[in-house]
Amino acid sequence: MARRITVKQAINEALSEELERDDRVILLGCDVGRRGNPFGVTSGLWQKYGDSRVIDTPLSEEGFTGMALGAAATGMRPVVEILYSDWITLAMDQIVNEIAKSRYMFGGKMNVPLVIRAPVGVGGGVAAQHSQSFESWFCHIPGLKVVMPSTASDVKGLLKTSIRGNNPVIFFEHKRSYAIEGEVPDGDYTIPFGQADVKRQGKDLTIVAVSLMVHHALAAAERLSAEEGIECEVIDPRTLVPMDWDTMLASLKKTSRLVVVHESSRTCGIGGEILAELVERGFDYLEGRPIRVAGLDVPIPYNRGLEHLVIPDPQHIVDAVHRALD
Repeated sequence: MARRITVKQAINEALSEELERDDRVILLGCDVGRRGNPFGVTSGLWQKYGDSRVIDTPLSEEGFTGMALGAAATGMRPVVEILYSDWITLAMDQIVNEIAKSRYMFGGKMNVPLVIRAPVGVGGGVAAQHSQSFESWFCHIPGLKVVMPSTASDVKGLLKTSIRGNNPVIFFEHKRSYAIEGEVPDGDYTIPFGQADVKRQGKDLTIVAVSLMVHHALAAAERLSAEEGIECEVIDPRTLVPMDWDTMLASLKKTSRLVVVHESSRTCGIGGEILAELVERGFDYLEGRPIRVAGLDVPIPYNRGLEHLVIPDPQHIVDAVHRALD
C-alpha cells in the first residue's frame, strides 16, 4: 500500500523512523530542534526524541560539521543539516579535506557514517546567497556519495539508505520540492544507490533531468506528447555518485537522441558531465546532437521575475527537444 505525502513529510518520516530504529542516529544543525527548521522539515522531532538526539547547534557550519565527523568516527550516525546549501561553503574544509578523506587515510579502518542534508535551488526570491546548487562540486571529490532525488518516495528511501551506510553522503533536496506530493510506500523501505529511475517511458528522445528539473521534464514530455506526438523518455539519476550509466545508455540506445537538464549554472555543471560520459560511452547510438539545458552563468537575482528567467522551465526543455530532433 502507499500514501500520498509531500517531500517535506517524507524527509521528516525518514528521519523519525531512523531515530527510532537506531539510537546512534543524531540530528545536528541550526534550528533543527525546538523550531523544527524554518521549512518545518524537522518539526516534532525534538519533542519526540529530546535534545540529546536532536541538537540545536551554534551558528557555525564548520564547527558542527567537524563535530559530526568526530561523532561518526566514534560510533554515532550523525545527520547534519545545512539550512541553505549556499552555506555549505563554510564547512568545505571539513567536508573536502577531512570527511571525504578520513576512511581512505585510515586505510579503511574507520567508517564515516555521516549524512549532510543541504536544501538547494532557486525559488521564493531569496536571492544570490540562498539559491545555489553545488552538486557538481561534490561529485568531483572522491570519497563522497552525492544524492539528489526529486520525489517523495525517492527522498525517503534514499535518505534512509544514506543514514544506514558507512560512507559520507551529501544529500541535496530542492527546497521548491517540499510541497510536491507523491506516492510513498507504507512500511520500512530503502532504495539502493546507483539505480536511476525511468520516470516516463518514451521512444523518440531521452531526457535526463536532475532534482526539480525532473518535474519540469515530465511536464514538457506530456506537452510534447499531447500536442505533437513526440514521446520522450524521462530518467532521474537520483544519485549522482554513484551514477547509473547503464540505465541511461539503454534509453539512449532506444531513442538515439539526448537532452540533459539541470538547474545550476551551465559551465562545469553536472549536465555537462552526464552528457560527456553518455557521448563517450554511447556515441554510436546517437543520431543527432545532444543538448544541455541549464541555468545561466549569473548570480540568482532577488527579483522573482528575473529569477524565473535564469533557470530552465518546461518551455526551455520543449525547445531543446525540438533542436535535438532537427
